[in-house]
Amino acid sequence: MKFLREKLDNIKPDFEKGGKYEKFHYLFEAVDTILYVPKEVTGSKGVQVKDANDLKRLMMTVVIALVPALLFGMYNVGYQHYAATGVTDASFGDMFIYGAIQVLPIVLVAYAVGGMVEGTFSVLRKHPLAEGFLVTGMLVPLCIPASIPLWQVAVAMIFAVVLGVEVFGGVGTNVLNVALTARAFLYFAYPTDISGNVWTSGIEGANLVEGFTGATPLAIANATPAGESVVATLEASSYGGINFGFMDMFLGFIPGSIGETSTLAILLGAILLIATGVASWRIMVGVFGGAYLTGLLLNALAVNAYMGMPAHYHLVIGGLAFGAVFMATDPVTAAHTTTGKWVYGILIGVLTVIIRVFNPAYPEGIMLAILLMNVFAPLIDHYVVESNKKMRLKRATV
Repeated sequence: MKFLREKLDNIKPDFEKGGKYEKFHYLFEAVDTILYVPKEVTGSKGVQVKDANDLKRLMMTVVIALVPALLFGMYNVGYQHYAATGVTDASFGDMFIYGAIQVLPIVLVAYAVGGMVEGTFSVLRKHPLAEGFLVTGMLVPLCIPASIPLWQVAVAMIFAVVLGVEVFGGVGTNVLNVALTARAFLYFAYPTDISGNVWTSGIEGANLVEGFTGATPLAIANATPAGESVVATLEASSYGGINFGFMDMFLGFIPGSIGETSTLAILLGAILLIATGVASWRIMVGVFGGAYLTGLLLNALAVNAYMGMPAHYHLVIGGLAFGAVFMATDPVTAAHTTTGKWVYGILIGVLTVIIRVFNPAYPEGIMLAILLMNVFAPLIDHYVVESNKKMRLKRATV
């Protein structure tokens, strides 16, 4: 590491003002500050109490928190693949390697294309390379199926960075969550691929099992016939040794997007984010609480099978947990006031369940709920601040 530090210091003058590579200064700075904490301090006089964290370190903390979901996702892709194709003697290594072969190219394409677009805008606009792509490059692959064509991943990243970030002025000024913008683009532009043959990609005769590869628990629950139990329907829909019971969905051994199936793996990431103060626990609890309470209300008013699905099933089915922990807590697009975070999180949970239950064409709801509340987050904060002002004025008058 000392050699690398010396090498970077030796070539640094070429990227400074007047150097032959001056126009690539911000690209060099991005690489340097990702590898090492910057030497600059916030002031030359007075006391400056500051730890070693900066924005890149915070972003890397989120990436580390995503690792459990990534690793489990790679294993689950292999697990579901072999179950769907009837192979019963595949080892843990076989499953993990197959999943890694499917998943890692998606991650690499997302980072490469996202970094290329961010780097291009950094050079053209002469501003520092945004750190947000470190997280976006991991979030996008984890919220899409493993069978997604790589060219669609590239197009989605370009769309999300250009129209979701740069048109608003860059990271920190964007209105919508970037990763969800990419997923929404894929959902509406290529609906078949975003929900298609998740577990049988690359297998001869895959069409033989095509009929149930897209049958995620949410789709099964949504299609439960009137008068029947969602729980019984889910458990009866198991195949290849895979069961759609509550614990199986909590652990993640179910079909779905790469990083969204295991609530347990997601909660491990949530613990890290909360412990380090990187993400808001109020938003996370608000999303889960809002979804659970809405589920209870619909249970009491149930007029169809889906409304009668136990409320706690909403917390482990679909992408709610992943959205609550990693998407809704995006510090740029979420509410910032303490009360606003509660309101913002609860409304996301409420809207997610409402969209799931009352929109037959779209059994999942977390993506649309978060994107909608991204738009209203500034308004929520505005009213919270105005309310605080009024209360303080009353106390001042007294």
